[in-house]
Amino acid sequence: MSDEITVVKCGGGLSAHRETICQDLAAVAAGGPVVLVHGGAAQLDELAAQLGVPQRRLRTPGGSSSRYTDPATLDVLLMTMAGRVKPALVASLSRHGARPMGLTGMDAGLVTARRAGAHKAVVDGRTRMIRDDHSGRIHAVDPGPLHLLLDVGLLPVLSPPALGTEGEPVNVDADRIAAAVAGALAERRPVRLVLLTSAPGVLRDPEDPGSLLPRLTVSAGSLGEADARGGMTAKLQAARAALDSGVSQVVVADGRITHPVREALAGAGTRIEKAAPFESGNV
Repeated sequence: MSDEITVVKCGGGLSAHRETICQDLAAVAAGGPVVLVHGGAAQLDELAAQLGVPQRRLRTPGGSSSRYTDPATLDVLLMTMAGRVKPALVASLSRHGARPMGLTGMDAGLVTARRAGAHKAVVDGRTRMIRDDHSGRIHAVDPGPLHLLLDVGLLPVLSPPALGTEGEPVNVDADRIAAAVAGALAERRPVRLVLLTSAPGVLRDPEDPGSLLPRLTVSAGSLGEADARGGMTAKLQAARAALDSGVSQVVVADGRITHPVREALAGAGTRIEKAAPFESGNV
């Protein structure tokens, strides 16, 4: 059995492919330790609509956007992750012979975060201060509990929220959690990170599935030659953070195929590489 840890991130948009993904994860876990990090944005939107909780996106003056996590949305987030997405993944992994353990970043203080507090956002064309957003940035990951679970053959299934500095839940991006967890685990053991998506990998043109980039070099100031539209920016930023933290391999791969993780580790998708310091364009 390999000592190398495989960290896999699976988003809510791949829920239709849950069984094949979990079957493949169970097969990979039979040969070495695996950690699954999941999101659930699509399921959160669905449950929020059922409960009548409006959803909003906040756009920063710089142009990026994120979910506005007000108190009501935070409640829906907790219900979505712990009550819908995670149990379905745990059940599926169990059916395929794995030994999953469902967790959030709050459990045992696995992932701690600093809440954003007051920050600027563009609302109705005007820049305003937002003060009641319960989202934030990852502060630290404690890999100790994950190592303990992996050492006894369990498969951690981890999701937002993280634990805030005041002991409160904080919404953080699941791609960022996957990168931070992979980096923390890499301090002790070799780690590879697979980011599953609803595309063949990173595309030069997101409208053209045939424009797959088999390899992509990222640096501190650039996401390389990829067109980062279509929700790929967060994954490329996560890949860069993971590589900076000592992760040996990062792959963005198609989660819709029959063996997505094994194919990614065998060369499918896009392998993300860190630019060498002497390459032009680096910051």
